[in-house]
Amino acid sequence: MPTICLVAGEESGDQLGSELMKALNERLGIGVRYCGVGGERMTSLGLKSFFDMSDVSVMGLTAVLARLPLIIKRIYQTVDAVVAANPDVLVIVDSPDFTHNVAKRVRKRAPHIPIIGYVSPSVWAWRPGRARKMSVYVDELLALLPFEPDVHRKLGGPRTHYVGHPLSENAAELRPAAGERSSVDAEEKVLLVLPGSRRSEIVRLLGDFGATVALVKKNLPGLKVVLPAVAHLEDRIRQETAGWSVPVEIVTGLEAKRAAFRKAHAALAASGTVSLELALSGVPMVVAYKVDWFFRRIKDLNRIFKFSSVDSFVLPNIILGTKAIPEFLDEEVQPDVLASHLVELLKNSPERQKQIEHLQRLDDVMRLPDGHSQRGAAADVVLDAMKAGA
Repeated sequence: MPTICLVAGEESGDQLGSELMKALNERLGIGVRYCGVGGERMTSLGLKSFFDMSDVSVMGLTAVLARLPLIIKRIYQTVDAVVAANPDVLVIVDSPDFTHNVAKRVRKRAPHIPIIGYVSPSVWAWRPGRARKMSVYVDELLALLPFEPDVHRKLGGPRTHYVGHPLSENAAELRPAAGERSSVDAEEKVLLVLPGSRRSEIVRLLGDFGATVALVKKNLPGLKVVLPAVAHLEDRIRQETAGWSVPVEIVTGLEAKRAAFRKAHAALAASGTVSLELALSGVPMVVAYKVDWFFRRIKDLNRIFKFSSVDSFVLPNIILGTKAIPEFLDEEVQPDVLASHLVELLKNSPERQKQIEHLQRLDDVMRLPDGHSQRGAAADVVLDAMKAGA
């Protein structure tokens, strides 16, 4: 009976890991033993978790420091358990601070175990030296973004396979049904405001976003503003937006967020994965960010290694290889400039039509060949690694 170890460290990894397990079960049947670290989804499919994943699923420096002794203990416990299980393959899923520390130690103690990384760290954004270091303890890397295999090739990283992004496979949930998104010619224009999911992003951007929205409202009196908020920042956002001159509808939860995407005509967003969600939903947008070192580092690295044909810090722009989405960084974040772009995107203008045409290319760029699914493509690499290590 084959033994497969999967090690995840947070909710997103548990979701990816569970989909991979489903695909492996389809190929191998029920005769598979799963062990490792996972959450409810993975354990419901038969994974015997070495401990509760919540022990290592923490965010924020303060929370990590408070739980650091336990996290370190869990790293060594996981290594001991993986080596004892002697699996046919070890798959580490995202959460690199936890999972990569496990993989490094397993490689030293049991070098015969094939190790697969699922989700590439953003070596194209910062700390590019990690790519070469990973090649020592990761045999195959499963990437969610189509440009990442080329990035790792240029940086000397592990063999990297583009297996698709879960957002592109679930894009239908973000896209409007017939009549769900009203015509942009209608008097009411729905603008999404997405200031980020971190407290620091809210602090830096929400003031400028509020001033921008006020200027857009002057030009478009029928403006309706919807702000999907992450639960842990909802109270802070409500306090900050209470003084805005434009009423804001704040929604929380995944379903409410997706519903807002399906109705939106345009968006003002902080840079991040949300830009890809908006792009796949077909929502034209303006992207802004404030914090020098991180995104300037992306642009500097791109100039050096030419990861993309476009100098950008916005994911859809990098994937498409063109600056389809207006983007503004640090001192470029000026409400009057942001507002002028948004006004055009909220009208039936050439600017709006051009961006929509670019966004419609994403499906083709991100589609896997021969109709493969993400979980299926990932499972194929895992099975090949098991056969090679047999």
